[in-house]
Amino acid sequence: MALNTSADAPLPVGQVSRLIGGWIDRLGAVWVEGQITQLSRRPGAGVVFMTLRDPSHDISVSVTCYRQVFDAVADVVSEGARVVVHAKPEWYAPRGQLSLRAAEIRPVGVGELLARIEQLKKSLAAEGLFAAERKKTLPFLPQLIGLVTGRASAAERDVLENARHRWPAVRFEVRTVPVQGVHAVPQVVQAVQDLDALDEVDVIIVARGGGSVEDLLPFSDEQLIRAVASCRTPVVSAIGHEPDNPLLDYVADLRASTPTDAAKKVVPDVGEEYERVQALRERARRCMDAFLDREDRGLAHALGRPSMEHPHRMVEEREEQVAALADRARRTLGHLLDRASSELTHTHARVVALSPAATLQRGYAVLQKADGAVVRAPAEVGADEELRARVAEGEFTVRTTQTDH
Repeated sequence: MALNTSADAPLPVGQVSRLIGGWIDRLGAVWVEGQITQLSRRPGAGVVFMTLRDPSHDISVSVTCYRQVFDAVADVVSEGARVVVHAKPEWYAPRGQLSLRAAEIRPVGVGELLARIEQLKKSLAAEGLFAAERKKTLPFLPQLIGLVTGRASAAERDVLENARHRWPAVRFEVRTVPVQGVHAVPQVVQAVQDLDALDEVDVIIVARGGGSVEDLLPFSDEQLIRAVASCRTPVVSAIGHEPDNPLLDYVADLRASTPTDAAKKVVPDVGEEYERVQALRERARRCMDAFLDREDRGLAHALGRPSMEHPHRMVEEREEQVAALADRARRTLGHLLDRASSELTHTHARVVALSPAATLQRGYAVLQKADGAVVRAPAEVGADEELRARVAEGEFTVRTTQTDH
């Protein structure tokens, strides 16, 4: 229930503290998982003090327990260990401090940790975070490489030295962070996000030189996996742990077996590239020489053909053929015209010979009646009938006097 307070009617600090303590008391006992970061076992003291921290977030809480509770797990629990605590929240009113009173402490074994990682792996894989199609291709020659690794670590030295040996001009933007322990996850996540925000960074390498399963737990943390999955810059995982791959290997765009292997995969070797360029140049030169030789032989063969050596010969030969064909055509046409002229002359002679006008020229005449009908027999005319006589030079009118049938 909310309290009714105001600037004129405030609550005393002691009352607020007591109210908070009452609310916390009603919470009851809870099971809490975390990592022990501070452990104090004062000789002769009946109470053990420790700090329990969330490995994925920058949050911690104080825990106290009786010595006999801690002694039950003292052989397997130390600073840095992952534990599950059954505790009741307590509020220390005089200082306004929250703590947990542990009644039972259970260490989280390696098998249980691996089982949780496997379960998380299946869950993230079902979301598609490990899918091959979402992985980005690394640039051939990165101009600036982001490196997330431990301070002054062998992994940092391996990456820097091998990369610069392969390509001396390569540049690095290094972020040194804790790579194990309770502070590892948030700082590694922050370093990856900072490098991803830099436009000039072409690829990010997260490197560590191997370690135990417990040491590599930060690289299987869900917060880090999701941060890497959301990066727009290609990320290379170089944890260097072969038997059990951390989940970072699955979400990264490229997995390297060691930091040295990461340098080899990210940065090309200048000597190898120079030899490759020389080999390609030599191959290109051989190909061009072969092409030019082939074309030169083809050109020489083409120029050696008679049509190229004596180009006018074909024209001359064709000229003679054209002249012969033209003369032949002329003779053929002349013969056709002569024959046609002769046929026309004979036809004209026959036409003239058969023409009525030719008959009239020989002294004959054609008699026609008034209606134009030609008189062919004496019976066709009557007495005193006027006829028209056509002769070679014209026509005139005649009249019959009598008819003799």
